[in-house]
Amino acid sequence: MSSGLEREFWVFGYGSLMWRPGFAYRERMAAEIAGWRRALCVYSHVHRGTPDRPGLVFGLDRGGSCRGVAYCVATENSRDVLDYLRAREQATMVYLEAQVDVRLDDGRLVTALTYVVDDNHPQYAGALPREELLRLVRQGVGISGANPEYVIETARHLKEIGVEDAVLAELARALAAEAQAGD
Repeated sequence: MSSGLEREFWVFGYGSLMWRPGFAYRERMAAEIAGWRRALCVYSHVHRGTPDRPGLVFGLDRGGSCRGVAYCVATENSRDVLDYLRAREQATMVYLEAQVDVRLDDGRLVTALTYVVDDNHPQYAGALPREELLRLVRQGVGISGANPEYVIETARHLKEIGVEDAVLAELARALAAEAQAGD
């Protein structure tokens, strides 16, 4: 996608973009993509952690399918939104821009910009055991806030669009219980 984009386009969000897009859009709808799955597979060094105390955030990893939210960005906002997304999602270049086919919940098929994990990047964590996931999420705090909040909010918003991810829901419950016990 060129930096001189001046047309309407779609964005597919699968993590915090679902609940904190941070950009103007003219339409929002639950949607699904094939060939990619949401996974806690990225060491966060900026938004939910630091290089010394990394957090763990979602990436689109190869295989499966993923439900999320698609946003239609109007032509007049396209350049600003693309610049914003690149600054937000590519701070350390662990995510690559990709164009994916998205099935919107109303049945339309659109092409959308999304960010997939670069599995050759040093911040790619791959599949981690549950206790390591929890350890990283518990310790992570970055410029966008505490890592547990990110996991809890993502799980909550997935449930709102009808996604029942048992593993993520269990992680979110454990993190929420720990946060409540600490209050």
